[in-house]
Amino acid sequence: MTDFSRREVPLDADEPTMLLAWLDHHRDTLRWKADGLDQAQLNQPLAPSTMTLGGLLKHMALVESSWFHERFAGGTLIPPFDTADWDADWDWEWHSAKDDSPEELRALFDRSVAKSDEVVAAALAGEGMDAVAAAQSRKGGPINLRWIVTHMIEEYARHNGHADLIREAVDGSVGA
Repeated sequence: MTDFSRREVPLDADEPTMLLAWLDHHRDTLRWKADGLDQAQLNQPLAPSTMTLGGLLKHMALVESSWFHERFAGGTLIPPFDTADWDADWDWEWHSAKDDSPEELRALFDRSVAKSDEVVAAALAGEGMDAVAAAQSRKGGPINLRWIVTHMIEEYARHNGHADLIREAVDGSVGA
């Protein structure tokens, strides 16, 4: 893999700083796993799965938008997710990533992360990690920013494990 600089996680920091540093670290890890690959490589699956690094980039852009923009802030999904026909294809982001260039996938991911960072910064300037999301949990109760950030760290950690395996299958590159 190419030289890629991930943000370091401080060993001693307040809760928001620590959680957001881990979130940024995992975002950077996904960027790193997809760095330097062309469209064909970003669309190469690792059997028996159909998951690809391009699909992961687009999926995580959707997940960022869904949790931070839509569920937490009460807004809408960012384009192109706001107009996708989810009823026709529940996994649209995974299936459509093959049609996107590496530059489009990276820009979409970065745009979604930047919007998420704006939402989080506004919340931290107000109620902080205790800020309650506009949407409720699946069980009908409130969820706060702390829960969403922690969930996002878990989501990235799980998918970055997939990204490790896919990247190694694509070109033999490894790295934690």
